[in-house]
Amino acid sequence: MKRAIYSGTFDPFTNGHLDILQKALEIFDNIVIAVATSKSKKPMFDIDTRVGLIKKATSKFSHKIDIIPFDILLVDFAKQQNINNIIRGVRTNIDFEYEMQMAYANNSLDKNIQTIFLTPSLQNSFVSSTIVRELIKFGGNFSHLVPKETIKDLILYNN
Repeated sequence: MKRAIYSGTFDPFTNGHLDILQKALEIFDNIVIAVATSKSKKPMFDIDTRVGLIKKATSKFSHKIDIIPFDILLVDFAKQQNINNIIRGVRTNIDFEYEMQMAYANNSLDKNIQTIFLTPSLQNSFVSSTIVRELIKFGGNFSHLVPKETIKDLILYNN
């Protein structure tokens, strides 16, 4: 079985994340969605909320994915899971440059790790968790940027 890790803070999980996941599932049999606690980033949503939102957004893929929070180096998490493939979504050349550096760093720590870069569909190319958080914070419409299964939860969060 071909497996991969799709890691991120997912604060919150967006249509862009879902787009990348769907593309990765065309390549791999099983994806571990590794949700970083990322305390240094001070996420808007706590880890349990983020995991819950991802479960709602990905329920139709539940037989092909596992959602696991982690708080260690990604390379160490990959070793624990016995997975060598890491999925990263890239939208811009800035994303690509950063992700390429991370891929080289991960590979320097474990020569078996390989990173696969996927791009979102055009309609999701501008979607980011940062944009969604700002829209939530200031009461803007974000419903077209997140999976429909999570809209009510995200609205409730801001009230």
